[in-house]
Amino acid sequence: MRLTHLTLRNWRNFKEADFPVQDRLVVLGPNASGKSNLLDALRFLRQVASAGGGFQEAVQSRGGIPRVRCLAARNFNHGHVTIGVRLGDGERADRWSYELTFTRESRGLHRPILSGEVVKRDGDVVLERPDGNDLTDSERLTQTYLEQVNANQEFRPIADFLRTIRYLHLVPHLLREPGRQADRSDDPYGSDFLLRIAKTSKLTRDRRLRRIGNGLRAAVPQLSQLELVQDDAGRPHLEARYGHWRPKGARQNEHDFSDGTLRLVGLLWSLLEGKRDAGPVLLEEPELSLHSSVVRQLPSILSRFRGTGGPQVLLTTHSEEIMKDQGLGLDEIVVLEPGTEGTEAVPGTSVEGAARLLESGLSLAEILGPRTRPQHVDDLSGQLFLQ
Repeated sequence: MRLTHLTLRNWRNFKEADFPVQDRLVVLGPNASGKSNLLDALRFLRQVASAGGGFQEAVQSRGGIPRVRCLAARNFNHGHVTIGVRLGDGERADRWSYELTFTRESRGLHRPILSGEVVKRDGDVVLERPDGNDLTDSERLTQTYLEQVNANQEFRPIADFLRTIRYLHLVPHLLREPGRQADRSDDPYGSDFLLRIAKTSKLTRDRRLRRIGNGLRAAVPQLSQLELVQDDAGRPHLEARYGHWRPKGARQNEHDFSDGTLRLVGLLWSLLEGKRDAGPVLLEEPELSLHSSVVRQLPSILSRFRGTGGPQVLLTTHSEEIMKDQGLGLDEIVVLEPGTEGTEAVPGTSVEGAARLLESGLSLAEILGPRTRPQHVDDLSGQLFLQ
C-alpha cells in the first residue's frame, strides 16, 4: 500500500491543499511557507494511530487547536481542521480513504473534539462519525476510532499503515551529547537514533551498516568501515575506520563525524528501515550539510531504493541540485506559494507553462526555482543596514 493523495483544510499554513502523491514527492517552497507543516500532517495521523499517542496527545503536543488551525483561513471549513489521506495498492489508487475533521469544545475544558471521521473502502463508506452513539454521549468525540483497536477492526490496515510512517530530521549535536539517547523514544530529531540502531537485530543491523558504509566510501574521504560498538558503560556508538598512514588506520565515532556524515547515515538508515508496503519516509531538507555533488545523487538514490523494494519518500527541499535531476517529473513536484489567505500547494503539473518549458530543455530548477524565491530577497542586505 502507498499514500496516493493528501487533503488539508485549515491546517497550519494551509487554508486548503489537495493533491496526488507519487512514489517520490518533492515539496518546494520559500522559508516559512509550510513545508515542515505539510509533512507534520502525516506525522499527526501517525501519532493518532500509534500506541502511546492518540488524538488528544497529537493535538496537545502541538500546542492545541489554536496552534494547528490556519490563522489565515478565517471561517473556512467553519473553523474546523481536516486532514485526509487516500491509500492505494497495485489495483486501485483509492483502495482506502481516511478523513479526520476536528475542532475544540466551545465551553468547559476546550478539549479537541471530533466533528467528523470518515473511512471508505473502494468508495464505499465503512465508518461515518458522528453517529447516533456519539450524539447521545459527546465524550466519545474526544477519541478517534482510528486509535481504538476494538473499534478499527474493519479498517485496521489504515492504522497499521499510518503507524509505519517514518520521519527523521537528525540533529547531529543530539547524537554527540552523552546521555541524550535515553531522553526520548522515537525522537524525530535523532536523540535516540543510536539506541534505535542498537535495538535492531544484529543480522539486520550489520547488513544495513555494511550497505551504508559502502555508500559512505563514495562520499566520505578515507572511510572504509562502519559498525556499531558499545563503550564500557554499555552505551552504543557508531564507529568508522578511516584509511591512514598507520597500517591499521584510525577509528572515530559519532563525536568525530562531520554533520554531513551523520545526516547521511540517518537518511540512508531511514531508507533501509522503510519497506514498500509501509508508510512513507518523510525527509526534511536532506541536503543540509552535504556537498552539492552528493545532493545531486539523492533523487536517483531514492528512485533506486523504491525500485528495489524500498519505501515511498516525501521530501522538502530548497536545493536546486535536487531539482536538476533529469529523472524528476512535474507530477512528482508540489510548489508551496504563501499568500494572505494561507499557503497554496500547487502540483507541478498545474504550474502554467511548466510542461512546455521542460520540453524546451530547461531544468525544473530553472522553471520552478523563481517561484520559491522570496520576492524582495535582493533588498535583504540594504534593509539590514538601514539606519
